[in-house]
Amino acid sequence: MKRLITKSPFYTRIIGALFIALFGVALYVAVTPPVRADDTSVAAGEHIIALHDDGAVKGFITKKATLKEALADANIAIDANDRTEPALDTKLVANSYQVNIYRARPVVIKDGLTATKVITSYRTGAQIAKHARLALHDEDKTELSQSTNPLGDGASEIMTITRATLFTFDFYGKTSTSYSLGKTVGDMLNRKHITLAQNDVVVPSVDTPLAAGLHVRLYREGTQTITQEEEVPFETEQIKDANRDKGYKETKTLGKNGKKNVTYEIIIRNGKEESRKEVNSTVMVEPVKQVEIIGTKVNLPAGSHEDWMAAAGIPPSDYGYVNYIVERESRWRYDARNGRTYGLCQANPGDKMSGAGSDWETNPITQLKWCSGYAAGRYGSWRAAYNHWIAHHNW
Repeated sequence: MKRLITKSPFYTRIIGALFIALFGVALYVAVTPPVRADDTSVAAGEHIIALHDDGAVKGFITKKATLKEALADANIAIDANDRTEPALDTKLVANSYQVNIYRARPVVIKDGLTATKVITSYRTGAQIAKHARLALHDEDKTELSQSTNPLGDGASEIMTITRATLFTFDFYGKTSTSYSLGKTVGDMLNRKHITLAQNDVVVPSVDTPLAAGLHVRLYREGTQTITQEEEVPFETEQIKDANRDKGYKETKTLGKNGKKNVTYEIIIRNGKEESRKEVNSTVMVEPVKQVEIIGTKVNLPAGSHEDWMAAAGIPPSDYGYVNYIVERESRWRYDARNGRTYGLCQANPGDKMSGAGSDWETNPITQLKWCSGYAAGRYGSWRAAYNHWIAHHNW
């Protein structure tokens, strides 16, 4: 007789609960997407960081305010020579960021006979040279390679700099300092993509080795036109200031030469220029005029009789000129006589001054009025009269 085995209600409840739990987990996994670095569905104040760390890619979510704090919170160490993009002090405000970490490593730079080791996070030759403060010309060549002796070199990476040769290049009349990795003059021309025309001549010849300091000239026989840049000299304007002492000079506006392109028609025979004629000139940069303040005031010594000059209507700006002349003609004695000459200004004859007043013999004011008329009539001004006296010691 077979025994009938039945499941208890408790067993049935356990099986049912387990089934429901497994079904719920499966459903949650099915409908919940994985967290990705480009996911923007984050809670307020959270930021998704997609990190590219020297080839390794990983992501994390942070609530930190800056990239530096976020990396530290994620236990990602950054050395002082490492470099990040964006920078470590970047404030995190967007939902997601793509972050690159460039790890620093030792690189030995071999530049001729000199070897320099640097710790750098840069990857290109130009960047590494700049980081090491080594000047590179456009024609210089850099090459990165793995060291064959890491222990001896102290680095696993080597950067070799091949320096271009420095030479002087006269290119159709325009001479400049140039560089090239070419081995010969012809190789240099090819590297610079210069194609010779029928009448072109190169000195020295194209098979000449390109050595440091070599002067290379490329010219064209016959009649031709060349355009070259030339300076346009600036003008100088001087402003006379009677309130400044003589000898004072101040540059108010600094002058600057301009630039112009000048086209010449030249004739070359056997490598020598026979003639040159300007056919066109175009100013590219206007020159800046220099403005100077020049002092013209002559300081008056004591006893120069400014009161007399003021009473005679002479402007203060001319006092210095008047004093200089009168001091040497009469030492400010209104009755000074020297033969037919008389008075402060030594009029010849003295009675010429009667036109300024009947008291011309005894009144220094009358004499100075006449002197002013004489200075203006003969020289144009007291300053011009002064300049004449300086040059000829008379007036």
